[in-house]
Amino acid sequence: MPTKEIVSQTEAKMKKALDALHDDLKSVRTGRASTALVENIRADFYGTPTPLKQMATLATPQFDMIVIKPFDPSSVKEIEKAIKSSDLSIAPIIDGKIIRLNIPPLSEERRKQLGVQAKQIGEQAKVGIRNIRRDAIKHLEKQQKDKIITEDDLKGGKKLVDDKTKVYADKVDKVVKQKADEIMLD
Repeated sequence: MPTKEIVSQTEAKMKKALDALHDDLKSVRTGRASTALVENIRADFYGTPTPLKQMATLATPQFDMIVIKPFDPSSVKEIEKAIKSSDLSIAPIIDGKIIRLNIPPLSEERRKQLGVQAKQIGEQAKVGIRNIRRDAIKHLEKQQKDKIITEDDLKGGKKLVDDKTKVYADKVDKVVKQKADEIMLD
């Protein structure tokens, strides 16, 4: 496998790690209501754990409220149970066929905790990116050992992989800082 192909596969994996970071950070609360807080909570739907975004319409009619309107009104109790057992720490309010979640304002201490949580998620993403780098370099070294690529190709490939790693680690830092700022501002 040529060096450029290994580097492009490595970059694709790093991009997926960055996308996963974005998804993970969506579930970290800010002072504003966001449907991303609840869309991946799984509720029992006819015996199958199903994400809320597939079971209900999610909306934020106000900056401090999330409204969940199940497609099947009989699933209200299951959704309520799933929200209560999640780590959201918000009590759902049943209003007929809809569920309301009032998002309380964050205290300064809670904002700091959430900022730390966002940084930990970012660190996990950077570890993932470094693992992708390690695997790519091992692959390049094996290619060189098997005489498929030259030593110059190995050096060039390592440099390209290291450059991509730096770029994606910087992107992770930028995304985490943006989220931490968002948490502290709201």
